[in-house]
Amino acid sequence: VQLQASGGGLVQAGGSLRLSCAASGIIFSRNSMSWYRQAPGKQRELVARIGASGSTNYADSVKGRVTISRDNAKNTVYLQMNNLKPEDTAVYYCNARPAFTNQDSWGQGTQVTVSS
Repeated sequence: VQLQASGGGLVQAGGSLRLSCAASGIIFSRNSMSWYRQAPGKQRELVARIGASGSTNYADSVKGRVTISRDNAKNTVYLQMNNLKPEDTAVYYCNARPAFTNQDSWGQGTQVTVSS
């Protein structure tokens, strides 16, 4: 399993970024795909998840600012982040989990830094 995350960077508060995660080695359409983040000194937390069916859920801290989507034809999951805040600064990780399992696979992470 390989999850290649990209799209991170440095952005000013109020700006936008789109993260991408390209998956290989899995049956992508059968996986729930998620984005997590981990800020320095904090635990990794769920940002957004999209199920194999396309259902989504979001952390309260990002609702209304973040949209997760998937393209099964491209084996890619996206995270569109708008109105970014300094507290969104973290390493963002892509996660894949086959439906009805607890078998997590992780990408290498991409740094998002939001300056005030």
